[in-house]
Amino acid sequence: MKKTAIIVIILINVFSLNAQETNGIIGSENWFNNWTNFKPKITEYSESTHIINGIIEANMTLYKKNIYLLMDIVYVTNNATLTIEPGTIIRGDFATCGTLVITKGAKIIAEGTETDPIVFTSNKETSERKPGDWGGIIILGDAPINKFGGIGTLDFNLNPKYNFYGGLNSESNSGRLKYVRIEFSGRKLNALKELNGLSLAGVGNKTKMEYIQVSFSNDDSFESYGGDVIFNNLISFRATDDDFDFTQGAQCNINNSIAIRYPFSSDVTRSRCFEVDSYDKIENYDSSRKLTKIVANNITLVSNEDNNQGLVKEAIYVKNDTFFELKNSIVSGFNQFLLLEDKAVLNSNLDKLKFHNIVINNSKFKVQLETGTINNLIEERIVNDVNNIQTLNVDRENLFVETDAKKNPDFRLKNNNIISSTLVIK
Repeated sequence: MKKTAIIVIILINVFSLNAQETNGIIGSENWFNNWTNFKPKITEYSESTHIINGIIEANMTLYKKNIYLLMDIVYVTNNATLTIEPGTIIRGDFATCGTLVITKGAKIIAEGTETDPIVFTSNKETSERKPGDWGGIIILGDAPINKFGGIGTLDFNLNPKYNFYGGLNSESNSGRLKYVRIEFSGRKLNALKELNGLSLAGVGNKTKMEYIQVSFSNDDSFESYGGDVIFNNLISFRATDDDFDFTQGAQCNINNSIAIRYPFSSDVTRSRCFEVDSYDKIENYDSSRKLTKIVANNITLVSNEDNNQGLVKEAIYVKNDTFFELKNSIVSGFNQFLLLEDKAVLNSNLDKLKFHNIVINNSKFKVQLETGTINNLIEERIVNDVNNIQTLNVDRENLFVETDAKKNPDFRLKNNNIISSTLVIK
């Protein structure tokens, strides 16, 4: 009788939770359908018919009927707008590290459709494609950053005339990206300079970023240097470094998005799904400006690791003086759920961290400090019933609808799976 009573209580609690809030990515249908590609290494793309290089100083449109080769660093300048038709394919040149830079004041309008996405990819043959085949996309805006002077520069071998970002306009508009794929980008220029899939620097909140898949980036998939950004429906797939990286006072809302990690795709720097800090160096930080603040809702962070190799470490890394909120999310298959810089637990820094309605599955440690220390008081403050934090230990195949990227992946939560999993572990 006692066991039966416990099970009934568990069922009531979980039914109540699921009736109010859904964990992880959501959608009545699988929003991966049609526009994504989880097998870009074997996808055949037509040979380039047109070359894009140099400086674009006037409005320009790229058309679906053409296949474009992006050579060297291409700058969109002079407040010009680069418009890209749905279905257009742009191939980044390996030899010259093709890179697209939307400079401060300019715009990119790249709006694909669910059945006709825009694709940025490698110009190599299928058998030769690797992460870092080309540069990536860089967008520079005039939204606030927290460096002294309010202006920053990106040292990515960019022309000093065009590499600056930051300003006072949090509502600035650098354009729109929708139904866009970015594949095999993130060239490492040297040990200290690494391009990302999509780099946003001082980008304002009138810029629209949704339904973007970055796959096989050799550095971060998405990185924001300051700015005020709203992200919806992002996919980071097999990034070598971080999936979502924020710094320099970034103010960001990220919704209904997913990071899918593989152990042998990570580099030696302890890659994470989220890496969040407020400044690169304290001496560069202007204390009169905002600290980084990230609010993430309906997020799925999953390690597609088999046999418990232990190669994927923490899912989330938060540094000192940083606001980070995660709610209605699933974190599955990581050695640590949360890693904190040691200084991040001093004074009022823990008050800057908020977690609510999280499912932590197959994680050895819930909260650790960077030195490897486990502080039970800190863990209890973050992972507790008040915050609706559930810990499970089930196979990911039983947690998600479909996890095999070779098929038709669907990382939405399986119906009633939390209920059955909870009963198994109690």
